[in-house]
Amino acid sequence: MEYLIGALIGVIVTLILMLGIGISRAGSLGGVFQGLTIAGRAKQDPTFSKKLLAIVGGAELKPVEPPKPPKPSGAPLRMLALLQAEARLVDFLMEDIHSLPDDQIGQAVREVHKKAQAALKQHATIVPVLTGNEGDNTTVPKGFDPSAVRVIGNVTGEPPFTGQINHPGWRVKELKLATPPEGADEFVLQPAEVQIA
Repeated sequence: MEYLIGALIGVIVTLILMLGIGISRAGSLGGVFQGLTIAGRAKQDPTFSKKLLAIVGGAELKPVEPPKPPKPSGAPLRMLALLQAEARLVDFLMEDIHSLPDDQIGQAVREVHKKAQAALKQHATIVPVLTGNEGDNTTVPKGFDPSAVRVIGNVTGEPPFTGQINHPGWRVKELKLATPPEGADEFVLQPAEVQIA
């Protein structure tokens, strides 16, 4: 009988110690019961268990890899690809022209300019941001769009500002570019060509 009483006292002391440890970790008796409830749900629900382990950093889960950043759009490159296709502009800009004589460069520039200008006019309607010519006086109104008009020089106070046009700027009013075929890599400005003999 004494053995049974000793065992019972041991169990009670162990429970009290475990409860004390649980309260010290959980912060309160309510926290202990909430923890037991969460543990019970995790045992019954595998999906909940995985989410819980991911939150507390369980070793059983593989580390969560951050999502890969989306591939940037190649849409802005369509015009460049068009200028390459119709005027060989990229070829010209990528070529080392330092060793070529000026007359040969001049001839190449005229040809690239003529074809690039025609392609640009065919596929884009481009208009000046400001009416007027370089050197003309103009007034920049209050509430102007800083992405369309850059005010430089001795800028003090609030608009309206009065100054001279250094450049009238350019704005694309309309763009007429075909969408590339499905699955095409828009970052390829011109495909490589291989001649098969």
